[in-house]
Amino acid sequence: MYLLDTTHCLDLIWGFLDDKLNSLDESPISACVISSGELMFGAYKSEQVHDNLKEVFDFMMDMIIYEIDNETAIVYGKLKNEIIERFGPKDKRKRRGFKVESLGIKDNDLWISAVAIQHDLILVSGDSDIIRLSGIEGLMVENW
Repeated sequence: MYLLDTTHCLDLIWGFLDDKLNSLDESPISACVISSGELMFGAYKSEQVHDNLKEVFDFMMDMIIYEIDNETAIVYGKLKNEIIERFGPKDKRKRRGFKVESLGIKDNDLWISAVAIQHDLILVSGDSDIIRLSGIEGLMVENW
């Protein structure tokens, strides 16, 4: 099963993934509540709020949406720590103030990645910073 990042959710809404969906042989696709929130934000800040909100709600009605829970928080913490271990400063004293965001990895992307790991889903993302995380804590990433 696949978990779409926010960009791929938009691509699905706009019909850019129709050919890919037809080739999946009924493999389920999903999103998470973080992407739903980002889509809602995009709709609210747009010039066509009503129409875009309808698109987002219609999308979410037809999609499996994964929630965030305590298990997700545990996976998130382990993932963020492992990223700092691999890509952060080697000197432990410098790690205290180190921000994962300085690596180009946004916090919402970490939450989405944690959901994918928690539910053993393949995360579909074209974000180079997420692709670089493939394999960490079992994260599987594809770019469509």
